[in-house]
Amino acid sequence: MKIIEEIKMSVGPRGTINDYPGFSPSVDAEAIRKAIRGIGTDEKTLINVLTERSNAQRQLIVKQYQEAYEQALKADLKGDLSGHFERVMVALITAPAVFDAKQLKKSMKGMGTDEDTLIEILTTRTSRQMKEISQAYYTAYKKSLRDDISSETSGDFRKALLTLADGGRDESLKVDEHLAKKDAQTLYDAGEKKWGTDEDKFTEILCLRSFPQLKLTFDEYRNISQKDIEDSIKGELSGHFEDLLLAVVRCTRNTPAFLAGRLHRALKGAGTDEFTLNRIMVSRSEIDLLDIRREFKKHYGCSLYSAIQSDTSGDYRTVLLKICGGDD
Repeated sequence: MKIIEEIKMSVGPRGTINDYPGFSPSVDAEAIRKAIRGIGTDEKTLINVLTERSNAQRQLIVKQYQEAYEQALKADLKGDLSGHFERVMVALITAPAVFDAKQLKKSMKGMGTDEDTLIEILTTRTSRQMKEISQAYYTAYKKSLRDDISSETSGDFRKALLTLADGGRDESLKVDEHLAKKDAQTLYDAGEKKWGTDEDKFTEILCLRSFPQLKLTFDEYRNISQKDIEDSIKGELSGHFEDLLLAVVRCTRNTPAFLAGRLHRALKGAGTDEFTLNRIMVSRSEIDLLDIRREFKKHYGCSLYSAIQSDTSGDYRTVLLKICGGDD
């Protein structure tokens, strides 16, 4: 029985939000309209409807709302709500690829680039998601994601980001032992073994091989070099390029743990990084937020729920806790 349970745990979506049974876009659109149009806003209804429907269902609500009231739901939410609460509610009704495209744009516009956000999105999305994001980006900004990455970043960091943005990572679950040995040797020869580092080899292998393949490669690497790949990357590389490749290694080993770390940083210390908090909570709510919660508790000694509870307030806190889906 335990084996079956473990198999169940490891397959399929591990999100906190699923399709709502008995879903009716017209009933929901009407409930939202009433919540917005009444005297004062009925935030409770808005939160309940939008956090208890999957994103696909929310897209149907958006469509129904537009057809029934000849008004964009996004515009009504923006007009009626404010601050972090408004931003998370708008994020909930945005299609995932469009949401990621907007987050990427935001991380690159204005003075300075938010490299951590670029790294987080590009290392945790699948090849298919990256292709959809690139398409959404071009539709929204009439400029390619590649062009903006190229103009906002440089050097080996830029090369690695562009490789990831192209969505060329192999996604098969099959592993090739011979290739793992060969890649491990290539990485060793490109770094530890030589004077200077062949950065292109690191980019090529870490940004294009599947995660299961990389796991095996990292095991082989340890056999050859007697060192963990993370330690070699830290010793051989630097700056944002080093940060990106370390993120790839951590996502290969455990994506939920990597994202739990991002959430922990967003919630600890002075001030909350709502930009990161909203993005991870919303974008992972139907994928692996249950696993992220588990990793958060394991690594940081308190539940994600309680960390959000103590760091946020008001309706913003209420919606995040609903997305979180429970205390651990």
